Amino acid sequence: MISKNNYTNFIKQTSSSLGFDYCGIAKAERLDDDARRLESWLNKGFQGSMNYMNNYFDLRIDPSKLVPGAKSIITLLLNYFPAELQNIDAPQVSKYAYGKDYHEVIKEKLKIFLQLIKENIGEIHGRGFTDSAPVLERSWAQKSGLGWIGKNGNLITKNNGSFFFIATLITDLELETDNPFAKDYCGSCTKCIDNCPTDAILPDKVIDGSKCISYFTIELKDMLIPNEMKGKFENKLFGCDVCQDVCPWNRFSKPTNETAFMPHREILNFTKNDWEEITEESFKIIFKKSPLKRAKYEGIKRNLKFICKY
Repeated sequence: MISKNNYTNFIKQTSSSLGFDYCGIAKAERLDDDARRLESWLNKGFQGSMNYMNNYFDLRIDPSKLVPGAKSIITLLLNYFPAELQNIDAPQVSKYAYGKDYHEVIKEKLKIFLQLIKENIGEIHGRGFTDSAPVLERSWAQKSGLGWIGKNGNLITKNNGSFFFIATLITDLELETDNPFAKDYCGSCTKCIDNCPTDAILPDKVIDGSKCISYFTIELKDMLIPNEMKGKFENKLFGCDVCQDVCPWNRFSKPTNETAFMPHREILNFTKNDWEEITEESFKIIFKKSPLKRAKYEGIKRNLKFICKY
């Protein structure tokens, strides 16, 4: 009979072979403390118009609701820090959106991961998620020993900072668990709070999502951005990286090895005029597999008009 230790080693080795940078494992259990924090966050309206955040509350805090008999939570990190950056004078796109849509990239990796587990260990039940399901992924990452949750709400790793996508595999396979990451290395630093353009970062690691530039430029479906935000976006066209760019721990960030995240040449080279002149047809072709399609052509044009107006 294969031991739990051998299963765990296989999981760690497979994660590496699939290109993931970190892999941690936690015991599947209810997240009661997180449930209280999430409920308070929702009650204060910090989700803005992201009404989907109100849905599936029980699923977010109890992994057995997603995978019956869940025993282990496998958390995986995939680096997306780019080797090249945009010209700082051009309309800025968040670094996570430089390349191919991470949902598609990671979804395929998780599909292969589960297939390899079944082929090498046996018939198990499991589901993979990445930022598109009711999973408190940062909490599981911390419980899996991968890092701590910073004042900007991001998971921060001690060795390589925070420019990582988080993926989660919930499975009924019993594995050896890693020790939770117990220390908070943010210390007295408040750079992310001090530099947030819209004051969206509150004390105690609480983020007012309804004030975040990423919310306004990606999630907000209204065609008008509130006037009280005028002059605060600078040249941010899609998303915002300020709280990560100023974080001292990101001085340790290294360029990703994932070819799917290599920057679109258009994102690196487009000027304000290029963004102004792009047609809807060209946008759909160029950014067909890009995260930018989430904002749609109309949203990008709205954002461009807003940042150019002020």
